[in-house]
This record gives sequence, structure tokens and C-alpha cells, in this order.
Amino acid sequence: MSICSTALVAKVVAKVVAKVVDKVSESGQVNEAHLEGRKVNQTVGGAKLQLYKTTCCTALAAAQEINWNMFGDQKPDRPEVQEPADVLQEKQSFHEPLSWRYPDPPAEEEPRFPPEFELKAPTAADSVSAVCGENSVRVEAKKDLLGIGKPVQAADVTLGGCPASGEDPEAQVLVFESELHRCGSQLLMSEDSFVYVFTLLYTPSPLGDSPIVRTRDVTVSIQCHYQRKHDVSSGLVKPTWTPFSIKKASEESLYFSLRLMTDDWQFSRPSAQLLLGDMMRFEVSVKQFHHTPLRVAVDSCVATVVPNIDTVPRYAFLGNNGCLFDSQVTGSSSQFLPRSQDDRLQFELEAFRFQQDDSGVIYITCSLRATAAAGAVDSTNKACSFSNGWREASGNHHTCSCCDTDCGTGSHLTGTDAQWEQEAAVGPITVKERPLR
Repeated sequence: MSICSTALVAKVVAKVVAKVVDKVSESGQVNEAHLEGRKVNQTVGGAKLQLYKTTCCTALAAAQEINWNMFGDQKPDRPEVQEPADVLQEKQSFHEPLSWRYPDPPAEEEPRFPPEFELKAPTAADSVSAVCGENSVRVEAKKDLLGIGKPVQAADVTLGGCPASGEDPEAQVLVFESELHRCGSQLLMSEDSFVYVFTLLYTPSPLGDSPIVRTRDVTVSIQCHYQRKHDVSSGLVKPTWTPFSIKKASEESLYFSLRLMTDDWQFSRPSAQLLLGDMMRFEVSVKQFHHTPLRVAVDSCVATVVPNIDTVPRYAFLGNNGCLFDSQVTGSSSQFLPRSQDDRLQFELEAFRFQQDDSGVIYITCSLRATAAAGAVDSTNKACSFSNGWREASGNHHTCSCCDTDCGTGSHLTGTDAQWEQEAAVGPITVKERPLR
């Protein structure tokens, strides 16, 4: 900016010049009284002009200093430029990591066993008697030959290949009569006697249309001793048997269980030994955890001699979405117990063996399923047993009407984070025979 172009600067300069001239005059540096003549005046005039120019700039600086002195430390007002306020911005984040996670599975429960548990001591079945005559033998065999409360089929029992010659319906006894040299008898001789040996043979037939049996082949040796004084005696041979089980647990979002229980249903059975004719008691359950109330069901069960359901022999004793066929096919007492809890189901299965397998070992594999307890019991969600007709464990007997046909597949619950169906196995179960005497 030019010094003389601004009115304010001009005024300030004029005042300063005046003061400077006065000070110069006082100091004697410029004195008009001593200046004479035109030259001197011109010189003085030129000097004033030069002085004016020289001091003009000096005056401006002095004016600023004077102005600042006049106003103290105050400086000319200047428009304040507001700096933009610092906006503290930061990316929103969690100062601590998330601590929530899916809940841990419940701790594995230790099985509770009864305080005092003892295996049943096998008791010999007193079911065969013989009377040796002078030239014949008469053998009587109870139809409950094995002493398990189940009558055998008369056609399955022979005396050396000879069928029963009679039957006492009231006493439930099969009668065999034979001459001493018939029905496969063997004659043995000693120094003082003759011994006629007969064999009472029981060969169980498969039950109904199934490939299973609940007894095993039994042979009873009958000996008639004849001395010269005709003393007669007879002897019997006695059989025996036993089973075992293990439990498989789910390790999914829902926790299914299939357990072999004690006779009073209070504990897991600590020893899995059973006798033919005993009831195998199974309890199926599902743990609720954080889910809404659930109802557990057994869709199907298969028995095999090895832990593989795709082997032969195999016996599908439960199927069609909860129909227990065993009692219908074999005439057993197998059944579902009345349901008392939605998340727990109990059923009894009469012990059995496969006809062509002498080991007596079986495995039970079941398909378990959970549905919402609020859902209705229908043809695909049921627990049916056969006893003079089909009966459902919850009392909804009409849902069992399809057990003799096809109950369909139904609609099963599904979930991305939960497994609603589980396969569970129990075994090996070793079924042995009950002793005779």
C-alpha cells in the first residue's frame, strides 16, 4: 500500500511531521531566521522537501509506535479468524472383547447306582421229571420248561425225536411215553446194571415272523438204571445264562440318553447281567437345557449281534414311528410304560437270543427324537404297545391305528444349531439261559 494513498496515514504523517519540525527548530537544526536569499530558501525548501520525504516513512513507523504507546499493549483490531474447533472423532469400538459365548454343555452326570445291588442268583427250574418202568419210561415236562413264566411250544419239545404223546391242560404238562429201546435211547452196561439213556430236546422256533428266540436249545439227559433187583433212578442236566449293556451319550445341542435301568426304575443298572425271561428295562430321556419343553420319542429300534444295524441277523422290534411290534409278533409282555414326563419315556423288552447264535450277545440301536411338548401326540409322534389291541403311552390310543399299516414319516423339528434326532446304542447284552434241575 502507498504511504500517501490512505487518508488515515496522511493525517498521522502530518501530525508527526509537525512535531518533528518543531523539535528540529528547537534544536537549531533548521532556523528560518538564518536563511537568507533565494538559494538559501531553495536549499532550505529542498531540505524540507527531502526532510519531508525522509521523515515520512520515519513518521509512519513513529506513528505506529506512538499509536501503540497511546493504547498500551493494545494492537489495532484485527478480525479474529476462528480456527475450526478440533472435533474429536474416533471409530466406535469395544474397549473390552465380547465375553458372551454359547453356553457350555452341562456337566456329565455321574450315574447313580443303588446303594446295595446284587445280581439275582439263578434258580434252577424244577420242570422235568421221569419215571422209569419195567420196560418203558414216562417223562413229564412242564410247559414252562425254563421256569421263566413262558410256556414253550409243544412242537419244539421232543424225547429223542418223538413228540409228546399227551398233554395235561390243567397242569400245563407235556407227557412223553416210550419203550426203553425206542425214541433214540442208548443202552449202556456196567458190571451191576443196565443204563438206558434218553434225551429230552427243546429246540425253540423263531417267534412269529421274527428271526429271534427268547430261549436257547436245551437238552436234558434222562437215565434209567436197571439193576438185577430193578432199582430205578433218574438224573437231569441243568442249563444257565446272562446279559450286559452300555450307554451312548449325545454331544449335540440336545442331550439324549438310552439307559438300562434297575427293576424299580430308580437307578442305572450297575451290572448288566440278566437271565432269559427277565425284562430288560430301558429309559429314554432328553435334557431340556435352554430349550423350550420337549417330548422325547423312540422312532425305531433294531437288535443285532454286532454293533452295526446293517448286518444279519437283525430284529426290528420297534418301528413305524413308535410302534413296539415285539409283543404282537412274539406274544411277549414287552410294552411302553404310561408316560409320566414329556422328556422321559420307559419301555420293557423281554430278553431274547438269535436262533443261530450261540453267544447270546445282542446290541440294541434306537433312533430317538425330540419334538415340542406343546405339539399334539399324533401318528408320527407316539409310543404304542400291543396288548389285546394297540395302546398309546399318553392315552391317545387312536394314534396307534396306523401301526398295522404305514404311519408315514411326519414332520420333524429342525434347527441350524441344534440336533433334534439322535441314534443311541446299548450293548453288548449277553443273554444266557436259566438253569434247570
